[in-house]
Amino acid sequence: MSPGDESAAPPAQPRPFTICREDEPVPPAIAGAVAAIGNFDGVHFGHRALIAAVRETAAASGRPAVALTFEPHPRAYFAPDQPMFRLTDAAAKETVFARLGLDGLIVRRFDAALAGTGAEDFVTRLLKRDLGLSGVVIGHDFHFGRGREGTPAVLARLCAAAGLTCRIIPPVALDGATEAVSSSAIRAALGAGDMARANALLGYRWFVSGVVRHGEKRGRTLGYPTANVALEACSLAHGIYAVRVRLPDGSLRDGVASYGRRPTFDDGAPLLEVNLFDFSGDLYGQAIQVEFLAYIRGEERFDGADALIARMHVDAAQARALIAADTVASMLG
Repeated sequence: MSPGDESAAPPAQPRPFTICREDEPVPPAIAGAVAAIGNFDGVHFGHRALIAAVRETAAASGRPAVALTFEPHPRAYFAPDQPMFRLTDAAAKETVFARLGLDGLIVRRFDAALAGTGAEDFVTRLLKRDLGLSGVVIGHDFHFGRGREGTPAVLARLCAAAGLTCRIIPPVALDGATEAVSSSAIRAALGAGDMARANALLGYRWFVSGVVRHGEKRGRTLGYPTANVALEACSLAHGIYAVRVRLPDGSLRDGVASYGRRPTFDDGAPLLEVNLFDFSGDLYGQAIQVEFLAYIRGEERFDGADALIARMHVDAAQARALIAADTVASMLG
């Protein structure tokens, strides 16, 4: 499968999209759906193969096509004291799924009851009785049920007994690569500042969401006012990035961003600081989405503000050029 396949980019005209959260009953618009099941951290290029397959399977039977996922991430449930670098939080996953040609998304709470559900009950009670699914699509490594007792082979057998279709998708690699696309590989690329690889594995520009907070307002004195966002459990490489930002009103702005500890000044907690080009306005307390197009350089300590400002001019010019040349798909519009 190549990045040019329909699974690699969102459709030009997204279709109506229904979200069924937590314990809500499944609405009529997605009743009897075929569901791609998974945690979908990143909703990456490999996950896109499941999305393409579920759309194809659902269309063949005249059924709605949906994704079924779980919140919080099971790893966060089983090890709450171990922060996890999530590629896409719940809101980000909704943003991506809504642009991939699905009819809807079903989110179910991952709690003690679900963690203790056996493989057979997972199929007969959750998938068939509670959700009313007509079929499922899973990845080759999908496990489910109490103690991960359910394997793809077990799911196929249980679905057959329950009257559900089951389709299992093999590993997916980028053209010319031998390693399968994975969330772990994307996290490693982001940790190394390799945005080109991370975005290729995702099939779109990686993005984060957050609320703009008050900072030291140091950027104003430097001529580069910033919108500051704290990122939770983020292992992104510290450095300077070319970015695009979706503002609360839906408009998009280009910019340059720093993620790190500000070694020239305070070596504080990691913070994302975004300078929006040609923008004047108050964003405090508002949610923004920031997508990362390219890594410009690592974080540095400068000998004073003048040296830092001179380098910021260079960074901004590089960011503008990188943004103008970038052709990777965006999930922000």
